[in-house]
Amino acid sequence: MNMKAMTWAAVALGYALLVGGCRPEVSAAAPATALQKVRSVSQYGVTWTFDRDVEVGRFVTGDFYVVGPVTITAMDPAPRFGTAVGDAEATDAEKKRVKPADRVRNGSMLNPPTTTNVAYDSRIQGHDASLAARLPIAMKPGDSLVSAVSLATLQQNQVLANPSRSTETSPLKAHAVLTCLATAAPADAFRPSYCDREKKTLHRAGDIRWDVLPRVEAAPGMPPVATVERMFARPWIDHVYAWHSRETHASENMPGYGREIGRAVSMAALVLCCDLPREQKERIALGLIQVGIDNWGVATRSKRGEAGGWPAAGGFGNGRKLPIVFAGMLLGDRRMQQIRRHAAEASFGEDEHAEFGPSWTGAKVRFTGQYPLIGDRQIDRGPYEHLAPAEWPGDNKTMSEGYRRCCTSICWVGQSLAVKLLGAEKVWDHDAFFAYVDRWMHEDDAAAVAEIRRVYPKFGDGIRQGGTMFDPWIDAMWARHRPALSPDPRTSWK
Repeated sequence: MNMKAMTWAAVALGYALLVGGCRPEVSAAAPATALQKVRSVSQYGVTWTFDRDVEVGRFVTGDFYVVGPVTITAMDPAPRFGTAVGDAEATDAEKKRVKPADRVRNGSMLNPPTTTNVAYDSRIQGHDASLAARLPIAMKPGDSLVSAVSLATLQQNQVLANPSRSTETSPLKAHAVLTCLATAAPADAFRPSYCDREKKTLHRAGDIRWDVLPRVEAAPGMPPVATVERMFARPWIDHVYAWHSRETHASENMPGYGREIGRAVSMAALVLCCDLPREQKERIALGLIQVGIDNWGVATRSKRGEAGGWPAAGGFGNGRKLPIVFAGMLLGDRRMQQIRRHAAEASFGEDEHAEFGPSWTGAKVRFTGQYPLIGDRQIDRGPYEHLAPAEWPGDNKTMSEGYRRCCTSICWVGQSLAVKLLGAEKVWDHDAFFAYVDRWMHEDDAAAVAEIRRVYPKFGDGIRQGGTMFDPWIDAMWARHRPALSPDPRTSWK
């Protein structure tokens, strides 16, 4: 596809937003995209080829859509199935879990489910070869095709690497999403969620309520705007309801581990709350809103305990609720602003990990454990803070406390502050979360740490609570702005 020949509004806007340069204004009255007939389109290393010339446009974030119905007859890189993936390139774990006939590389999924099963690459746990889309792929209006580019060897995350685990890798390099619509979309339309089966609602950049954003002073040390923009420049494919969702997070598209997802959305949300010129915020806002729209599509298809959502399971479930809250506020979407009503069965780690109730430390809000809601793990690594350390249950006595300190609380600080700055606590609708973060930041736990180490001498160093561990700018923003917001963070958790 000759990209230089594309001059219609959505393409110009998409590239301006993704790679810089001129930034055309978007308007609530933006016209429908001027479509172009092409035989193929390419994005993020994926090329889809059709059986004929088809009408193609682009959403405001740069993702392609096609006016259908259409049929895809070829892809590059070509999907590979079965024995085309030889033993020499199969991992040992893959050989144990997957039959040679079921191996997949460069897989695609048409209208992916919100279960634990995937078919992008058979090195991913939960692989189900029957879910792989196979050529020719027929698409009708309302369909979404999510296509992956596989890596020859597993790769550490390139968007926001896990700083404490160098083995946090994915077999996927990139994801791209192709959407099928019945008609041309407005030039400023966001891509509907890849889990939205109907595509009846197209949110628009011209409807962004920029006046909703506060304009607080940025603390010194803010991460470069371009760095935060890059975190949200590509689709975040996050529909897998399981611990191994991190393996499906393409290493060049989105962070891998949930803690890093929480860190990324914290940075983006706080940058948007700062007194920067609007043109410096636009690409971050569009990217964060798009993630919110995508997450909303997953959340509304959730079935608690079975499919959809991101439950409390250590660091796994962090960071997915904040984009929905920001998208709901900035777009004025009443459904997104009533999450419990319209996505009642969706799980969010931040909410399920924090509850009101007495803690052994004297606080009145507590962490619910590494696995507070998952089957038999309620006994081992479940609720524990209501007990003194010597009474902590299960075989892994300190595992929950370790996860409280290493992988959850530290990525909640920026999220809590951003929601409060936005005045969206009622939209978030879980007060225990905010009280818990205040506790994390202001409780003096020296005596508690001493008691834990008395009972469990091997409990690690560097575990004092308070702060983000990896993100000093977020700590600085908390110190500068949280004291002026109610309730008093020094006492709210008492």
